[in-house]
Amino acid sequence: MKPPAILILCTGNSCRSHLAEGILRAALNDSFRVASAGSKPAGYVHPLAIKAMAEIGIDIADHHSKHMDEFLADQVSTVITVCGNADQACPVFPGQVSRHHWGFDDPAHATGTEDEQLAVFRRVRDEIARVFNAYAAGLLDAGKSLG
Repeated sequence: MKPPAILILCTGNSCRSHLAEGILRAALNDSFRVASAGSKPAGYVHPLAIKAMAEIGIDIADHHSKHMDEFLADQVSTVITVCGNADQACPVFPGQVSRHHWGFDDPAHATGTEDEQLAVFRRVRDEIARVFNAYAAGLLDAGKSLG
């Protein structure tokens, strides 16, 4: 039996949801599956998201942009939206136990030089890391008390 899935949704599935997916995967053990998707996938993962994650030792270079409908037949236990548009467009998944919305700025909208844009990606990555690492710690702690 496959472990339950945690699905992280954003509109474009090019930045925030991939940052969160990489961070949550790194923080959790194999008792959870973590995936990300979008309501209107951009078709790519932003290169600065890949670069920002590589700086903290998490490789998301193989991630790809996916539509949330790909997961409708999956055992999704938790849906987490990281932008307001995805929260509004989010369907209820069969078997879904919980849903959270934690909104973050979209670093893809950053302007300026590449270094200035990368600084925004780092800030958002670090904000996502604080929230998702705390969430992961809670899940793991709850799992210990159940076992």
